[in-house]
Amino acid sequence: MFKPHVTVATVVQAEGHFLVVEEMVRGRATWNQPAGHLEANETLLQAAARELNEETGLEAVPQAFLRLHQWIAPDNTPFLRFLFALDLPKMLPTSPQDRDIDRALWLPPDAIIGAKKLRSPLVAESLRIYQQDVRYPLEVLSAFQWPFSEDAPAADAW
Repeated sequence: MFKPHVTVATVVQAEGHFLVVEEMVRGRATWNQPAGHLEANETLLQAAARELNEETGLEAVPQAFLRLHQWIAPDNTPFLRFLFALDLPKMLPTSPQDRDIDRALWLPPDAIIGAKKLRSPLVAESLRIYQQDVRYPLEVLSAFQWPFSEDAPAADAW
């Protein structure tokens, strides 16, 4: 059965710099946006805010939706990656809560886009998309009848 991995990522910008997290993947330091998998019983926006907090220590909610990427990783793992944007007035100190994250860095866009240590090509692509300045309201990702209620009619009742 086909089951793509559903992930969220947030491009965080402040003062012309972007926040990346550094983690070891297969013995190599890699950079990514604050990102991770959607968990059961949470919306996409809740997942993005949770991952941002876990990986950077920042407590904030993304402000806009940027893009949905359907991607197949080099190991043939399929992904659906929901990309969000968050603009902060200033660079804030970070304190990663996730033990897998070594540190969070504020970097200029060129240092990220041209880096050899990106976790995937989606990291640079996400910055390019952010720079196109197209934003979608978060409401385009509504959670229908969320959270599920025992009182809600069953789908087959319609």
